[in-house]
Amino acid sequence: MPCIQVKTNAAINEQQEKAVKTRLGEAISLIPGKSEQWLMITLEPGCTVYFRGDKEEPAAFVQVGIYGKASAKAYDDLTGAVTGILQEELCIPPDRIYIQYAETPYWGYNGRNF
Repeated sequence: MPCIQVKTNAAINEQQEKAVKTRLGEAISLIPGKSEQWLMITLEPGCTVYFRGDKEEPAAFVQVGIYGKASAKAYDDLTGAVTGILQEELCIPPDRIYIQYAETPYWGYNGRNF
């Protein structure tokens, strides 16, 4: 039950949206037991994002939520992948991307919790 949320001040066209969605869907498998089958992705382009006091340069805040836990290595691998995807597809420099991870013991779906 992973979820990846991307908030960015960059504009995203339909081709970029599809590329980011596809590549994030592949990248989530870097966390053992996670796959695109259960992945939810939200993309919020055109957000007001200030980073280092500046909102003119592209930046992104990414939140990754998972049901359960993962290793530090899995998170390191996913951070590298997500950063690369946003740099290659949206031209956001790696030093203007924050990624936050959240593990939860409960995840609601279909009217009940896991």
